[in-house]
Amino acid sequence: MYSMQKILSILSLAALVACSPYQNLAPMQSMQKDLQYPFEVQRQVLSSGAEVAYVDEGSGSQTLILVHGLGSYIPAWKRNIVELRKHMRVIALDLPGYGKSSKGPWAGSMEFYVATVMELADSLGLEQFAMGGHSMGGQITLVAALTHPKRVQKLVLAAPAGFEEFHDGEKAWFRDIATPTLTLAVKPKQIQENVEINFYDFPEEAQFMIEDRIAMRSAEDFEGYAYIVAQSIKAMVDRPVYEYLPQIEQPVLIFFGEADRLIPNRFLTKGRTETIAKQGHERLPNSTLHMVPEAGHFVQFEQPTFFNEKVKEFLKL
Repeated sequence: MYSMQKILSILSLAALVACSPYQNLAPMQSMQKDLQYPFEVQRQVLSSGAEVAYVDEGSGSQTLILVHGLGSYIPAWKRNIVELRKHMRVIALDLPGYGKSSKGPWAGSMEFYVATVMELADSLGLEQFAMGGHSMGGQITLVAALTHPKRVQKLVLAAPAGFEEFHDGEKAWFRDIATPTLTLAVKPKQIQENVEINFYDFPEEAQFMIEDRIAMRSAEDFEGYAYIVAQSIKAMVDRPVYEYLPQIEQPVLIFFGEADRLIPNRFLTKGRTETIAKQGHERLPNSTLHMVPEAGHFVQFEQPTFFNEKVKEFLKL
């Protein structure tokens, strides 16, 4: 028979589960179909076979293409798109394997993602444009600027990956942990913590990121998402950009949150975010750096007013 202490423990656990804000989340049949976005979603099938979901908002002489970070999606830009679209054309895409884009055995390399952006731009008749990227999207944007300097006119980088250097042992560590199983096995509590650590002070407006990520676990295409996340981690390691930063001559606008807890890498390099931000900034010949107070890794979401105003100034709008 159970002891009274055991019975009380079981009842306490049951109460915690019952009070969980994620207990009643509706299961998600498909990420492509069931994720809810605040903008009209359009789709384009590319030569790779990937069907890319994107939003195309606003109009104007300037076009800004936005690329999300690792494990992220279009809605992570919503607090920026709603303002920037008043002044320019804003295009944001879900990279293949992410969000409402199709899942498949995509390479997931930096070059693959750059080719995706360029082909989408071609389909929309865009010869030249500005690019913005958050975290991994920042590294993709840097690679795009290096490989397509005549097309990418200006860069907006929000807490970009690529400003850190890793030695061979650290790169091997990343490759070892980058498996789909790592993503498939994460439980709701850890998902909540993983999202919240991206912020200085987690805002209620970002709650959808936690809820979507937990609900995604039941989706039939979730394994494809887990696969591409693993591929993306390896891709960032296999395509370093730090040594090539001096070759980027385009104007670059850089934002880092002063309370970023993900850059530098908290398991390996540690140190201060400002140190990493400045070393990348100093290697870029034509860059401006903003260290943003009361902001973490999701600097563009947490401090959208500052971010949006500086982007408008940078693009001279």
